[in-house]
Amino acid sequence: MPETETFRIPKHRRHVPTARQRVGKVLADWGITDGLADDVILSANELVTNAVTHCRISCAQVKITLTLREPYLFLEVHDPDRDRLPEPRNFAPDAEGGRGLALVGLLAHGWGHAQLPHTKCVWARFMLTQEPERAGNVPAAL
Repeated sequence: MPETETFRIPKHRRHVPTARQRVGKVLADWGITDGLADDVILSANELVTNAVTHCRISCAQVKITLTLREPYLFLEVHDPDRDRLPEPRNFAPDAEGGRGLALVGLLAHGWGHAQLPHTKCVWARFMLTQEPERAGNVPAAL
């Protein structure tokens, strides 16, 4: 049976560090403390930041779920703005934002989104036993 940990944060930027810390603690409790932990924490930071930034539902909560199901670790970020789906953007080298999904795409072994009855879920999947296959080096713009 997979191990799962779920928690919620208020939809506000000041709670993103709390989510990042909670993800790090769950991973450490599961014995994941290497580069994989760094990749998952950074991806969680990006997906949670997107959720709190782009969700148009006021007084909402963002739900974060981590699941260990061999050979993967899954990260899910849910928010109630189910019709506003994530879209990777083209970004200028000097742009201050717009790189989050590209970064998750480089760090994870796959990512996507799903519309659920009352929320949307943006997820990322990470290999537990090996480094994810990466498409070359990280672009200089990231």
